[in-house]
Order: sequence, then structure tokens, then C-alpha cells
Amino acid sequence: MVSCLAFIADWAGELGRQLAATPLLHWIGVACGVIQVLLAKANRLLLYPFGIASVLITIYVLYEAGLYAEILLNLYYLVMSIYGWLYWASRIGEAPVKASYSTINEWLITVIIVAVGFPALYYALIYFTDSTVPVWDAWVSATAWAGMWLLAKRKIENWLLLNISNAFAVPLLAYKGLYLYALLTLFLFIVAVFGYFEWRRIINRERQLQFDERSHG
Repeated sequence: MVSCLAFIADWAGELGRQLAATPLLHWIGVACGVIQVLLAKANRLLLYPFGIASVLITIYVLYEAGLYAEILLNLYYLVMSIYGWLYWASRIGEAPVKASYSTINEWLITVIIVAVGFPALYYALIYFTDSTVPVWDAWVSATAWAGMWLLAKRKIENWLLLNISNAFAVPLLAYKGLYLYALLTLFLFIVAVFGYFEWRRIINRERQLQFDERSHG
């Protein structure tokens, strides 16, 4: 029991030292990431500019850490964020983009993204980089790719795919010494759980409203 407490105290002390030594740029990137995911949970358009700022900073941080698939992932985040922003902007004056469940075709695309992305990233990391964690890095990125595609489409299952990615990303980032980003990812994991249930509540409420309208029509 004493040794366990001593280990926790040592770990907490090391975490505190690592966080104290974290550059300001990292804190800014993480802050933008926190704001972005909270806005995503609320299904608000402003999630995209904050997400883009976070991505640009994160790419620099990941390059320093040698997490190359994560860099590709964040470039994908950048593209999907711009796409999602433009998609929403094109609907100004129309009804807001509503959250919904994925169709069979959308699930098929999701599976294809993971099935193709994972081996492609793995082999790219093996043959074209000096990555020390190719399997881990490739899996985190491939599952997150699928989640971001679903998020851009406002599909509730995006939270499930993103949390599969987050569950593996937390220890990966800690292993690479990016403790602040590991804590951010843990926070994102928790928010994604709440995001899933919030979106489900919104979808069910919308379905009930549509049912009531048909019943009274």
C-alpha cells in the first residue's frame, strides 16, 4: 500500500514537472482544442475556427515528437474542418445541420476508411519514416480519420470512432512525453461520452417532434 502511494506521488510529481516545463504554444494549442470539442458537443459552427487553430499548432508539436501518422491525421483534421465549415456556411439561411444516425452506406465508408487507412499508414511509417510506434500511431490515426468524417456529416457515431482513437492516443502521447496533450485527449474522451448522449437526446427529441407533427397532421 505504501509503495503504491509512493508510486502515485512520484508519478504525480513527474507529471507536475512535465506540465510546468510545457511551452506556452502547447498550452495555446490545447486550449483551442478544449474550446473546439465543447463547441462540437453543443453542435456549434464556431468549433471549426478553434479546431483549425488547434490543428496548426498540434502539427508543429507532433513533428517535434516524431509522431508522423498523427501529423497526417491532423492534416486530415484540417481538411475536414475546412470542409465542415464551408458545408455549414453554404447553408446560411437554411435550417441548421441536424445530428443523425449513420446510414448503412455511411457505415460502409467508415469501415473502408479504417480498413484502408490503417495498413496504408503502417507501411508508410515503416518504410518512409523513423517512427518507433508505427502500429500504435497508424491505428490512432485511422480510427480518428473515420470519426472526423462522421463528425463533418453530423453523425452521432463520430463520438464512438473518436473515442476508440482517444483510448489508444492517451498512452501513446504519454509514452512520447506529451503529457499535456495526453491530458487533453483524456478530457476529449470524457467529453465525447457526454457528446454521444447529448446528440442522442437531440436526435430522439427531433424524432418525437416529427412524430407529433405527423400525428396532429
